[in-house]
Amino acid sequence: MLNLIPDEEVAVIRDSARLDDLGEPIDSRPSREAVRCVVCPGPTSDLGAARPNGARIAYTLHFPKTYRGDLRGCSVEVRGEAFDVVGDPMRTTEAATPGAWNMAVEVARADG
Repeated sequence: MLNLIPDEEVAVIRDSARLDDLGEPIDSRPSREAVRCVVCPGPTSDLGAARPNGARIAYTLHFPKTYRGDLRGCSVEVRGEAFDVVGDPMRTTEAATPGAWNMAVEVARADG
């Protein structure tokens, strides 16, 4: 079957730090999980007079129905660059999403 909506691989990055007896992180290697998503460019904007050379870059990622992870506090690597997940993304109900993707996730970063 022909797929009319192209997807691409992104990497979900989770901080998997363990804590010692004093609550300090040890052995903090982030875990990476590859996921195929629809990637849509989001708005870009200048950050204002306080940061005249700054810009905010964003994407909206559409995660597949098969993805079951929680994305709050994660980062996502899109096209080789890391972005922070905005908020706590929620899934759309199955009945309202006839396609393969049911969770729109906003990711963003500020440069400059």
